[in-house]
Amino acid sequence: MTQQPLLTLQNVGKVFGPVTVIDDVTVSVYPGQVQVLLGENGAGKSTLIKMMAGVYQPDSGHIVVDGTTVTLPNTRAAEALGIATIHQELNLVATMSIAENVMLGRMPTRHGLVDRRAMRRQARAALDLIGLDIDVDTLVGDLGIARQQLVEIAKALSVDARILILDEPTAALTRHETESLFAVMADLRRQGVGMLFISHHLDEIAEVGDTVTVLRDGEYIAEVPASTPEDELVKLMVGRGIDDQFPRDSADLSQAAEILTVEKLTSTGRFSDISFTVKAGEVLGIAGLVGAGRTELIRAIAGADRYTSGTVTVRGQSLPNGNIKAAIAAGIGHVPEDRKAQGLVLDASVNNNLGYATLASTAKLGLVDFAGQRRRAAAVAKKLRIRMHTIDQPIGALSGGNQQKAVFGRWIIAASTVLLLDEPTRGVDVGAKVEIYELMNTITAAGGAILMVSSELPEVLGMSDRILVMRDGRLAGELTAAEATQDAVMTLAARDVDEKHEQR
Repeated sequence: MTQQPLLTLQNVGKVFGPVTVIDDVTVSVYPGQVQVLLGENGAGKSTLIKMMAGVYQPDSGHIVVDGTTVTLPNTRAAEALGIATIHQELNLVATMSIAENVMLGRMPTRHGLVDRRAMRRQARAALDLIGLDIDVDTLVGDLGIARQQLVEIAKALSVDARILILDEPTAALTRHETESLFAVMADLRRQGVGMLFISHHLDEIAEVGDTVTVLRDGEYIAEVPASTPEDELVKLMVGRGIDDQFPRDSADLSQAAEILTVEKLTSTGRFSDISFTVKAGEVLGIAGLVGAGRTELIRAIAGADRYTSGTVTVRGQSLPNGNIKAAIAAGIGHVPEDRKAQGLVLDASVNNNLGYATLASTAKLGLVDFAGQRRRAAAVAKKLRIRMHTIDQPIGALSGGNQQKAVFGRWIIAASTVLLLDEPTRGVDVGAKVEIYELMNTITAAGGAILMVSSELPEVLGMSDRILVMRDGRLAGELTAAEATQDAVMTLAARDVDEKHEQR
């Protein structure tokens, strides 16, 4: 007897204005199974799961739950049917505590008032499911993006859902945190929970999935077993093969000039006594666990945050502390960890977002050169193959990969020669990743320098000429490309963590 799906999107379609985003797609979620949804950025994955979550309603086709056709006019209707969603865009309130965020909309009450003790207890139980050991009274705004993602996951799990939709849940997580999440998912499978899982990490699919539905340009392409080889999945996704996932063009850097020099940089409570150089033509990777201080270091170098002591020098020019304008003028470009909150103005156009770094430097007689800016933005958008309807559309309407390419494009227009990349391919599909890597090669081939933070070890190993490893706000070691392996990096990154576990 064939098992009945918990949830089916049956021949659904969705149109936004003149653009067909989803065209006649069917996908089902079965009890105790993980259905993987795979496709490039812009393939329609997020639109499909928003139909399941009650955010969007299909323009054609049907939503079927437990064999009955239903309408999901809003998220509450979906939640009432046991559908919980972890969206790629975090849905948290920064000014509220972890406990308040986890229990938002479902606060326990006593005598008509919020029972804060019960709220904390229930939130603590949700965090324990994924192994997040942090005070539930901590403000979400004080957390980094990775821990915010874990809070979002705990929030969804606390609903006791029977249909769980996970949109890029591991994008901001370390391998250890990912393994904890997968253990939770395995337990949910045993309880009969059905899951829809989206990830750009192809190595995760066979580990966690049962079957894979592949989309391309809003259309159904195929349904295949999760054990399908990665190169076959890539061909189904992008319509072509990708021969080299990490196409790093390394060069002889022995005679290269030092472009960026950081000496004894310290920010009390964040990082301490950091010194290194980056040469022309080099990609210097920074690896480490969440909380090691990598993002804080990048932001200090970029002038986004002030530091306590030390110096940052670009081509012999010492930069003032906490001065973004001076950093940009010296040739530094910053691609931040959270592109939506820190790298883009989502309601503004693609054209404006591409030009924000050069509005002042390209002004004529004190007036913004709108025509020149539009010409430069259009040229860079074409060069980077940013998929959009027009350059005037809001950048928030673009897929994650195209938004990320636009952040890169801003610094290309600014002619930046030192790029600080913080998780440069987070939430980006395999095809767009390769395009970003090729862009990195173009920058270094022209004599630029790149400092790259990434939690994806294969990315760090595949694209770095040299790797620094941070632990607890300090440099734990340095590895050449020849020396670097996953084991070598993790030994440096987690030594103190392992010692603490042993002591317990």
